[in-house]
Amino acid sequence: MELKSLLVDIKTTWAEFPGLTDFEVELANLSRKELVALRKKCTSNTFNRKTRGFEETLNDEKFVKEFTKATVKNWRGLKLKFLEDLVLVDLKGQDGEALMEYTEANAHLLVENSSEFDNWLNEVVFDLENFRTGGKDQNQGTPESIPEE
Repeated sequence: MELKSLLVDIKTTWAEFPGLTDFEVELANLSRKELVALRKKCTSNTFNRKTRGFEETLNDEKFVKEFTKATVKNWRGLKLKFLEDLVLVDLKGQDGEALMEYTEANAHLLVENSSEFDNWLNEVVFDLENFRTGGKDQNQGTPESIPEE
């Protein structure tokens, strides 16, 4: 048996955000290989005249956008009132029980503006235990051959 035949390209799971009842986020794992490729995509080389060499510069804004796109796939249960715990918002005239729709743009803004959400996301995405087989609501990509149980 070859390890290559058991590897899964993508696996997602739903994870509950701590402290915000019924707010769950569908997350995709990010392998080391994918993270390196993502970082490379967001890095540019510039020539430094003083050192006469090339220097890599990471475009943080682009990295956050690409990282969010790769890891945050959906959410459910994000009430507007929960946003007050995550980011600075003005909810005057809004129904706090209304749900914030998931879009890539909304996910990007939440990751970019909430250090609490960003920190949680990084902890969950890189913890393999969250993506192990047998967890609730997990979906996985289909590599060439995954043994069926």
